[in-house]
Amino acid sequence: MAYITCNFFSEALGLSTSMTVILPQQTTSQIGMNNRSSQKLHKTLYLLHGLSDDDTIWSRRTSVERYVAELGLAVVMPNVHQSFYTDMEYGNKYWTFLTEELPAVARSFFPLSDAREDNYVAGLSMGGYGAFKWVLRHPDRIAAAGSLSGALDMANHIKDPAHMKPLFNLIYGDKEVKGSDNDLLHLVTELAPSSSPKPALYQCCGTEDFLYDDNLAFRDACKQADYPLTYEEGPGTHEWGYWDTHIQRFLRWLPITNE
Repeated sequence: MAYITCNFFSEALGLSTSMTVILPQQTTSQIGMNNRSSQKLHKTLYLLHGLSDDDTIWSRRTSVERYVAELGLAVVMPNVHQSFYTDMEYGNKYWTFLTEELPAVARSFFPLSDAREDNYVAGLSMGGYGAFKWVLRHPDRIAAAGSLSGALDMANHIKDPAHMKPLFNLIYGDKEVKGSDNDLLHLVTELAPSSSPKPALYQCCGTEDFLYDDNLAFRDACKQADYPLTYEEGPGTHEWGYWDTHIQRFLRWLPITNE
């Protein structure tokens, strides 16, 4: 695998930013690795970080490079700071950056497929919210998404705790989240009966996680809307041991076919 730290200028943000990228490489003599590559445009996983992290965190806290090696899967990990993957009311346009600019820029730099069936997105905590928002708002672009311990019920989540209110004010301002395009429960209810493609969703959360109630709310919204969802829960808190285990489960779940 090739591991690339990429610094570039973002027109959407109006500043220089970064992404960490893992690219498939076919090898036969690398000790301890089973690398594969189709030698075509690569299937791509956009892997999103949480509130306190950046684009380097998945590769620092997990062995994601090793996990994707035998899948021939590229991984693009962007840096979005504490934006909740949203065009902020008082800040930068991170939603536009994530969903419009990032894929175009990454594909201009690297041999990545733009086919819907070759693109996936996942994230943890804040990144789980971003992943599901991306796929539910643009179901024609991405085939599958995963949320690990995601902040999935933002209409309720922004009310508490108090120390987060200044940040949420920067992101959402005075706008109502409930029933908007930033409300995942609303989005899944809108998408379910529509004629749009239905991306596959994978969701997991630990039962001792402080975001467990958020996850139950999203799970129940999918049930009520009759939207297909792979849901897993079990013992676990908001920590990297859980996410390292479950990113592997997510990768095994992904509908990736060998070529």
